[in-house]
Amino acid sequence: MIEVIGAGLGRTGTYSLRTALEVLGFGPCHHMASLGEDPAVLQRWERLLDGGPERWEDLFAGFGSVVDWPACAYWEELADTFTGARVILTTRPADRWYDSVAQTIYKSCGPPPPNLDGLLMRLEDRLDPWLRRRRRVARTVIWDDTFQGRFTDREHAIATFHRHNRRVREHIAADRLLEFDVAEGWEPLCAFLGVPVPDEPFPHLNRAAAFQDGLARRRRRILTRRTAEKSAGSAVR
Repeated sequence: MIEVIGAGLGRTGTYSLRTALEVLGFGPCHHMASLGEDPAVLQRWERLLDGGPERWEDLFAGFGSVVDWPACAYWEELADTFTGARVILTTRPADRWYDSVAQTIYKSCGPPPPNLDGLLMRLEDRLDPWLRRRRRVARTVIWDDTFQGRFTDREHAIATFHRHNRRVREHIAADRLLEFDVAEGWEPLCAFLGVPVPDEPFPHLNRAAAFQDGLARRRRRILTRRTAEKSAGSAVR
């Protein structure tokens, strides 16, 4: 049963919050990464986006909390379904948020651009069907639905960010909502959830530089694999 709903958009510290919630006993925590960790989770999202009968209770079966896209796009439905769950709105300065998204998840799963990065994305999709399916979920929920296909319009994207946060504040009762910057650490989070502060540092994870390094490594592996396949094909001719 979901006890905590993370309503903040991706790249507002959601991976750090995921880890923190699991440390505090509110796990497993559903995150975009969950779609790459369990094929069943990805299949549930595909059924939902294809219009199939998918109950929120079934989609999040086995999870104790949820953060990040794609779930944060449905924060209102989740808050109305899991009425006992507390809601956390992770925030950060809008300009820094936009730059972080543009340099990370947009490059990883946005529309393929007309350059080498786009060529590599198409190659990844062809060689890794599971990655292609995850990207389809991300492109539908994030770029098409949340930003109406206009994420590269910085002004529009930032206005969408502010509007999302404002709607959360207006919809969720004050005693049910924590507006949280992960830079604040354990204290406000633990006080809100009514649990002791752990004797370990607050997790600050998935920073933009680390995300970009991981993306670069993945694309090097794809190029290496493609080169090996071409070499093998040439050898048998």
